[in-house]
Amino acid sequence: MPRTALIADIGGTNARFGIVDAQGTHDLKYLECKNYAGPAEAAEDYLKQVSCKARPASCIMSIAGPVDGDLVDFTNLDWTFRLSKTKEELKLDYFEAMNDFKAVALAIPDIDPTLLHKIGGGEKREEEPMGVIGPGTGLGVAYLTWNGKDYDAHPTEGGHVTMPATTEREFSIFHRMLAKYHHISAERVCSGKGLENLYSAIKVLDHKFDLPDLDAPEISKKAMDGSCVVCKEALDLMLAFLGRVSGNLVLSLGARGGIYIAGGIPTKLGDYFLKSRFWEEYRAKGRMTELVEQIPVYLIKHDAIGLLGLEQTAKRHL
Repeated sequence: MPRTALIADIGGTNARFGIVDAQGTHDLKYLECKNYAGPAEAAEDYLKQVSCKARPASCIMSIAGPVDGDLVDFTNLDWTFRLSKTKEELKLDYFEAMNDFKAVALAIPDIDPTLLHKIGGGEKREEEPMGVIGPGTGLGVAYLTWNGKDYDAHPTEGGHVTMPATTEREFSIFHRMLAKYHHISAERVCSGKGLENLYSAIKVLDHKFDLPDLDAPEISKKAMDGSCVVCKEALDLMLAFLGRVSGNLVLSLGARGGIYIAGGIPTKLGDYFLKSRFWEEYRAKGRMTELVEQIPVYLIKHDAIGLLGLEQTAKRHL
C-alpha cells in the first residue's frame, strides 16, 4: 500500500483537507470550522467522508495563528488544542503544524506562473527577499529569504501591526472603531472581519442605522454591484489599506524578490481588486515611491495556495 499523508489548511472559517501521495493531492474537501470542536474532530470527519483505504500515518497542518510550542490557539477561531494530544487522537506517527502563511510562502518559489497576475512593478530579482500578504478571515503575512541553496519561509504576525490613518475620514472611522477595539491593527480593517468592522463603523458614523448587519461576502457583493454606497466605501477602503500595508512590507523587508498577494478575498474580487486603490496606496511612500514602484507585485490566482505548500512539505516527508 503506497504511503500517504493527510494535509489540512485551517483558517478562521474553513478547514481544507486533502490526501497526499507520490502523485499529488486528491480528495480535497472544505469543511466549516464552526461544525467541529477542534482539528482532530474535523480530521476524523474528513477521513470518514473520503473512506480512506489506508489511514494516513502522517499529517501536515497549517494553522491561522502562531505555532510556538505544544499549545496552539487560533487567532480568529475559538479552537485551542495541543499538538501532542492531536497526534495521539489521530493515531499519527508524524505530525507537523505550521502557521498558515508559512505554508503559503512555501508554495511561492516553485509556483506555476499561470497562477500569478502581475499587478505592477519591475522585474523580480532572484535570491532576494520576497513578501507574502493576504486577507482572508484575518490578515496573514510571511516572507522568504535565500539561504544559499533555496528559500526559507518565515511566518510573522505582521497582520497585527498598527494601521495608519492618513485622511480625516479614516481618522473618524478609526475613532468610531475604538469603541470596540483598543488597537486598530491592519487586520482590524484589512480582512473579512475587517471589512465588517469598516461597514459597521461607516454605518454608525453616517447615521445610517436603517442598514442591516451584513457579513463580509454580502458587503463585497453589494459593493461590486453598486447597490450599497456604505458597502462600496468599506470595500474600497479595505483594498486601499491592503495596498498601504503591502508597501510598508516592501520597505521593511527590502523585498526585491517581489510581493505576493494571497488570500481568498482578492482572488474572488477579480477586476474590482485590479481597478481599486490598491496600487495607488501601495506606491504612496513619499521619497521611497520610486523604489517601491520597482518592486513587482503579483496577485496569486488560487484561493487556497497554502495547500500547495503543505503538499510540498508532505511529499518531502513521504
